[in-house]
Amino acid sequence: MSTFTFDRKLARGIQRITSSALGPYQTAVIRIGFSATYLLFLLRELPHRHEMYGPDAPWNWDMAHQLISGNQAFSALMWSDSTVWFEIVYAIALLSAALLMVGWHTRAMSVLFMVGVLSLQNRSIFMGDGGDNVIHLMAIYLVLTRCGQVWSLDARRAARAARAVRVADADAEDDGPRRSVRRDVAGQVLWAVLGLVLTVATVTDGLGGTWWLPVLFWILWGGQGAWWAVNRYAPHSEARTLLDVVANLAHNATLVLIMAEVCLIYSTAGWYKIQGSRWQDGTALYYPLKLDSFTPWPGLSDILASSGVMVMLLTYGTVIVQVAFPFTLFNRRVKNVLLVAMMCEHAGIALLLGLPFFSMAMIAADSVFLPTVFLVWLGGRVTLGRELLFSPKGKVPGQRRAVDDEEAPQHSDDEGHTLVG
Repeated sequence: MSTFTFDRKLARGIQRITSSALGPYQTAVIRIGFSATYLLFLLRELPHRHEMYGPDAPWNWDMAHQLISGNQAFSALMWSDSTVWFEIVYAIALLSAALLMVGWHTRAMSVLFMVGVLSLQNRSIFMGDGGDNVIHLMAIYLVLTRCGQVWSLDARRAARAARAVRVADADAEDDGPRRSVRRDVAGQVLWAVLGLVLTVATVTDGLGGTWWLPVLFWILWGGQGAWWAVNRYAPHSEARTLLDVVANLAHNATLVLIMAEVCLIYSTAGWYKIQGSRWQDGTALYYPLKLDSFTPWPGLSDILASSGVMVMLLTYGTVIVQVAFPFTLFNRRVKNVLLVAMMCEHAGIALLLGLPFFSMAMIAADSVFLPTVFLVWLGGRVTLGRELLFSPKGKVPGQRRAVDDEEAPQHSDDEGHTLVG
């Protein structure tokens, strides 16, 4: 390969990772999957929230405060032992998960979602499992991604705003009255309120003992302010291009990190299983099927456990899939087959072992490897189904204005660009 050819390929690679946020559909699925998982978990535990994370928890506030003072973790629940404050934090966690799922001001909601996850999980560290650990990590990663490019209210609002600007420009060219572009007041108010809360938390030393979390919060808050100001007053400047490049680099690096995290989870799980004697002789699956705590459907578990061949095949198949998956990423067809196998495996875990939220978290993590063609097709089918259900009588599905289905543009000239979005 000549030096000139190598330089051209390197330039194209750099251009690609700096000019666009890759994997918009995959990151949207991750956003929807993890926020929906945590939302359903919080709703299920709503009657038991006081015993799990609140004032009635066996791991009481003083014990949690003592532990957090030592490990320097962050939890907003440590700001006060008041029951009212606990209810506020729990409500914020619920609301942020719901709003992040639908993509309303995704940047701000991703930060609040991370705050809710860290606050509750660090408050009672003995309440979690493997699925909670995955949500814990992904909640941090999501704040660095541009996960609202598609399938979000932000994308729809940006598309409509861009269309309004085009119409206004057309009116101006025709010497007609220029239409005003509606500004997003909610984003500006949200940015100001979060800035006030961040200032108070920093002054009172309420952001934990680590240095990176306060720095991350302030960079995100200041960056969004700079983003809004540049879009408002200098949308075509070099500063606008620079901010876009930085955002794309952060997004793409985080996307690679998420992929590496998923591969690391499966590879370590698979290699540790290989060392176990029960996995070696093909009987490992039999034992959890006989535990009362993990048999929501005892009859179904007994049927499966009674077949030695099925137990052996599933035991060996689990190890093979987990060990092999990271090595198949460069072979699209084999990767897709193993991806379907892993998702089916987690669906089986949810059904047979009664671990639905762990399975939902892992399926959401696996979704980062789903093909874009499939996700676009799936989105089209969901849109068609929504129109069939909610279109007025006599209106043919698919005749809605195209702006409703547009994706958020990478460069927007919208004067009302959201301050937190």
